[in-house]
Amino acid sequence: MFDFAHKEFFYALIAIPVLVGIYFISLYFRKKAIERFGESNLFKRLSSDSSLAKKNVKFILALAALTFLILSMIDLKTGAHLENVSTSGSDIVIALDVSNSMNAQDISPSRLERSKEAIQQLINKLDGDRIGIVIFAGQPLVQLPITTDYNAAKMFLSGINSDLITAQGTAIGSAIEKSAAQLLEEGDSTFAKRSKSIILISDGENFEDDALLAAKEAAGKGIIIHTIGIGSPEGVPIPVVANGKTSGYKKDKDGNTVVTKLNLDLLQSIAMNAGGICVHATNSDVGLDKVVSQISKMKKSNMMVKRYRDFNEHFIPFVLIALLLLIIDIFVTEKKTKWYQELNLFEKPNEK
Repeated sequence: MFDFAHKEFFYALIAIPVLVGIYFISLYFRKKAIERFGESNLFKRLSSDSSLAKKNVKFILALAALTFLILSMIDLKTGAHLENVSTSGSDIVIALDVSNSMNAQDISPSRLERSKEAIQQLINKLDGDRIGIVIFAGQPLVQLPITTDYNAAKMFLSGINSDLITAQGTAIGSAIEKSAAQLLEEGDSTFAKRSKSIILISDGENFEDDALLAAKEAAGKGIIIHTIGIGSPEGVPIPVVANGKTSGYKKDKDGNTVVTKLNLDLLQSIAMNAGGICVHATNSDVGLDKVVSQISKMKKSNMMVKRYRDFNEHFIPFVLIALLLLIIDIFVTEKKTKWYQELNLFEKPNEK
């Protein structure tokens, strides 16, 4: 089996026939120019040291070198084969609160940024698990569909901020429903029996819907919900953040500074009704390790997945051949030499 690493470079091969056409056109105009200059036999005698055949050889060598360089960029890969790989794991969706209150700085550097750091550490530890990310404020949004592409998960995680959702508020119930839908939306039946968990990270300030009802409905579908409460129960002001800089603190319509407090009771109730645990995050420990430890205890279904293995790249031989052709081209001159005339391979020696 074979494949190509950079198929887009196939388009560069169009340059080969184009260059051949240009070369023959130049030869044609060269011949016409000679005819205008004088008799062709006279010109041949005047340029007796010049060899058109060797000029053609040099062009062929340069063209072949260019062809092999393009082939090296296309990068032929061979030896790949399909094999059945046994893997096991869980399906996890992280529901991350991105409302303005998550910019509060009672957890350093902020509730949201500390949560993202912990999630990145979690992704680094995953092996065989699928992960998805749902962000929410006044409404939920799927930031990353459930996947085993951990690099993509890190990339999407890095772009999360409180400006991604314009509808402010905290709709925990809707976030649970959206997360559950991701876990139950099976594109491949091989994942249907995997254990399914939601990790809800929020300060618990819910103003939009019935979060407990959503948690009970998710639990009825076999989904475990673990919650992580991030923030302080005493409350802190909500920074107004613009372009990554704090320009003040949020105020209500009466001009009073708005204070955000951790509602740990709600998060505990959600976890209790959905068979999970609730962890109170601190500056030193967000609590994801405890949650992952609980998830790892759940039954993980084994499955056989077909994967490509052992691709070998072959661009180096093409580069070496191109280099060799270019070196030969350097030593081939356009002038006739004594040994070249004796070989008489391309053209007859000029008559005296």
